Amino acid sequence: MRLENNGLNLLKIHLAVALFGMAGIFGKTIALPSTAIVFGRVFFAALALGLFRFLSKKNSVPLPLKTGIYLGFLGALLAVHWIAFFKSIQLSTVAIGLITFSTFPVFTALFEPLLTRENFRLSDIGFALLTFLGILILIPLSNISSKLFEGIMWGIFSGFTFAFLSIGNRSLTRKYDSILISLFECAAATVVLLPFAFGYYSQASLHDLLLMILLGVVFTALSHSLFIAGLKGVKAASASIIASLEPVYGTLLAIIIVKEIPSLRTVLGGVIILTTAILVSKNTLNKR
Repeated sequence: MRLENNGLNLLKIHLAVALFGMAGIFGKTIALPSTAIVFGRVFFAALALGLFRFLSKKNSVPLPLKTGIYLGFLGALLAVHWIAFFKSIQLSTVAIGLITFSTFPVFTALFEPLLTRENFRLSDIGFALLTFLGILILIPLSNISSKLFEGIMWGIFSGFTFAFLSIGNRSLTRKYDSILISLFECAAATVVLLPFAFGYYSQASLHDLLLMILLGVVFTALSHSLFIAGLKGVKAASASIIASLEPVYGTLLAIIIVKEIPSLRTVLGGVIILTTAILVSKNTLNKR
């Protein structure tokens, strides 16, 4: 029975990561700017997470004013991260957006010691250099004014911002459950983006609105809930390695759904970056 439960939890983690990866495809299928896409994502995700929490009958947790302000800041950072992520995909490809976003473990390893006063590891410099090599392979050096180059830069920025978001959330997860954190951050991101994105919805088609509901409810709220549920029976180290498969799942689904076949250059650079991300994740978990 225990083996069956472990298998079910592993399936939940893999399904959640596949849904995370597939979320990038919406950047190609929704005909709206990245700011409007992210607004729809966080708005519908916040509604779904709020309903989930209400139906699960969890007791409300009082938040100190200082924590509420901190969550608001992280929500704004989440909005910036997702805008950069979708901008990257719109300018380049789903594969490049996901691969460049996957640089975040390296940024986390480099900046977390500075912010948390933990010991700095020299091995992280080596990982950073490997990541830089993977990025160099991706970059079209013959034409750095191209949309592809711009998309790569936005993707790296999305990884950079997500690293700080991860560091910021680390202290909160010790005291509050992840669903509550996600709910507050998505709600804060909705408020931040409202003045910038609401006007685009007069141009949105019913098709786009339905896709954004799907993105927010299934590919954000549900995927996050599945991932958290799977962690109950899967070690953090295993979950971290599975999460590194997000670009793999996303790229495979992009080939099937939007017919984007990655170039050999993208595959080679991606392999280096993803391998480095897995090594950094394992190294970090082993040190804790």
